[in-house]
Parts: sequence; C-alpha cells; structure tokens
Amino acid sequence: MPMPLDGIRVIDWTIWQQGPVCSAMLGDLGAEVIKIEDRVTGDPGRGLIRAFGVDLSDRPNFYFEVTNRNKKSLTLDLKKPQALEIMYALIARSDVFVQNFRFGVAERLGLGYQTLRRHNPKLIYASATGYGPEGPERGDPSFDQMGLARSGLMLACGEPDMPPLQVAGGIADQMGAIMLAYGVLAALVARERLGVGQEVDASHLGSMMWLQGLSVGARTMMGFALPRTSRKQAGNPLWNHYRCGDGKWICLGMLQPDRYWKDFVRALGRPELADDERFADLRARATNAEACIDVLDQVFATRPREEWLRILREGGDFIFTVVNSVDDLPDDVQVRANEYVTDFEHPHYGRTQVAGVPVRLKETPGSIRIPAPEFGQHTEEILTELLGYSWEQVGALKEHEVI
Repeated sequence: MPMPLDGIRVIDWTIWQQGPVCSAMLGDLGAEVIKIEDRVTGDPGRGLIRAFGVDLSDRPNFYFEVTNRNKKSLTLDLKKPQALEIMYALIARSDVFVQNFRFGVAERLGLGYQTLRRHNPKLIYASATGYGPEGPERGDPSFDQMGLARSGLMLACGEPDMPPLQVAGGIADQMGAIMLAYGVLAALVARERLGVGQEVDASHLGSMMWLQGLSVGARTMMGFALPRTSRKQAGNPLWNHYRCGDGKWICLGMLQPDRYWKDFVRALGRPELADDERFADLRARATNAEACIDVLDQVFATRPREEWLRILREGGDFIFTVVNSVDDLPDDVQVRANEYVTDFEHPHYGRTQVAGVPVRLKETPGSIRIPAPEFGQHTEEILTELLGYSWEQVGALKEHEVI
C-alpha cells in the first residue's frame, strides 16, 4: 500500500528529542530518513538512559527508539571537507533537511540554508529552535524545560497558589517536533504547487503557545488568560473529576450542565438534588460550587469506578471518561482498538509495544517499518548504493576518519 511521503528523502541532522521526533514523524508517513550522527559521539540520546544506570541488556533504549524509528544512520565528521562533500551530495538528492543545533552552528559548519540551497534550490530547510528565528534571544540554548517555562505552561498547570509545575514526558520537545513536521508538510505542498524551496522554523516557545491557544486568545483579546482553577471550587461541578470508592478517578465533561443535571443526579441515586435550590441551575451551582462538589465527592466515594461507569452509561447520555495514568494507556480498550499502542517485531528484542501512528489515513496509512538504527548502521549502504562511492573510496574515508 502506498504511503503519503513515498519518494521523499529527509536528511536528519538532529539530536535529543525536538528535532528527531519531527523526522521520525515524517518517517512514519513513508519518507526515507537518513540520520547524520557525529562519527565519535553520535546522538547523545543514545546514552541518556544508560547514564541513569538503567540496564538495557534485554530491552530497547526507549528514548532513542521513540525518537528515531524509521531512520537510517550515517556517521560523519562534519569538520572534514570530505564529509561536507558527502552532505552536499545527499542534499542534492533529497527533499528536506532538518536540524536543531543552536543558531549559527549550521552556518559555521557549512550547512546553513544559503549554502545548502545552492546544491538544491527546492530544498525544504527545517529548524527546530527554542525561541524562534528572530529577536535578541534567538541564539539562546533551549531544552524542553525552557519551553514549559517560557510559554506559561508551568503556571497554567495545577491549582491556584501552587508553584510552577513540571510536566513529565518532554512535551515541549514533542509539541515543537509536531509543529515542525506540520511546517515541513506545508512546505512540501507549497513546493509541489509553486515550485519553491524554503526555510521552516518551529520553536519551543511558539509551539507551546499554540498548544494553549484558547488561553493565549483570552489574554490577547480580553486582557486576561484563563486562570488556574481549584477542583473544589470549579464553577461547573459537571466539568470536574471525582475520586471513586476504589481510589480511581472519573472525569465529567458536561459543558451544558443544565441539560443533564436532573437525569445525572437521578442516575447517582440522589434525585432530591434536582429540587435543591442551591443547585437548581448553572448559576446556582456556580455560586454554591464548593457545596455541590462536596456532595458529589461523597456520592462518588461510595462505589468503585467500574460500577459508576456502568451506572452512567445506562443512566443517560452523559459525557464522562476515566482518568488514566500513562501506565494505564497500553491496556486502554480505545488505545488498543485504534493501535495508538501497537506491537512491533524488533529485530533484537522481539515483540515490543510501541506508540503507534496517531493519525489515520485510510488509503495511505503510515507505519512503523524499522527500529531506530544502530550507530552508523547504514553508512556503507548510503555511500555505495545512494551516492555511488566505490568500496575503495569508502575504505579511504574510514582510514581518514571521515566516517
């Protein structure tokens, strides 16, 4: 079955997460992705998990696998002229170049946009940055933590008066990667329609602001951002989450609560609440939110979550779901049904659960075809089969420590 990016070649000169995830996403959609790694150190993400003392003898390095699946690895010493010749030859045969090094590094090494476009005028040159391509701080280094902090997300999470909160999982890197892949796809469409190559930039700051689009919109148009709210004082008690009798949580999402209130409290076994003047309508419940939430807390604490899920499904057209931890996700029935987590036959570790492709294209679906590459695994293949180097030339490059 054809894939959306069949025939597209991506040169991936990235490290850690933000840049590599972008090119992995393009690989998931069928692009051929060639990862360029330093011939000595490689991508530092290869050693991140081992650095924390985790034994990887019988399992994959999840950090590197997640960020580098569907790629080939080519090692080069980019400070040597022969390595740059290889890069330029690859660029001439490719469609996209992705990099996430600090501002100015690519230019100093001869890999800036103006240099590469001379070898391929229609090249899409994609940069994952911290704070965007303009402004006095464009060259400042940035990691995921900086994206969470600078974008306001640390002070959007949690309840009022909490200190800034960290969010696990590298989500600023992940969001920056998603937006960069979005930009690359748009640039490929523009090249198809208009015949132009161009630069694309997606930053931690811009991507995480877009993730909070409603709150940013409230600030810019109304003068204030959406505030942190206390669960105990939520203005709409039916837009809240409650602990059940077994300690598990359930989440309610009834944005038009007056449609549901009478049927909801009847399903809960508390029909008298429908006639309680404190809770008669949206405004009354907002005024008496703490009392209302206290009642609902007591009710939900009387039964385990599975029982409440059954009661709510049978009791009306309510909007609710479970509150999962990340540990719960691989066994979630909807996750499995949609292959958001899927089984992959890893050549070294056997059947391995991995995150699937989150977007479904019915006629041209993406797929996970190969694991993250071993260090320099495809160097000789790329040089001989793609670039036409002889084995004698490859041997000379090794001798001179170019590859």
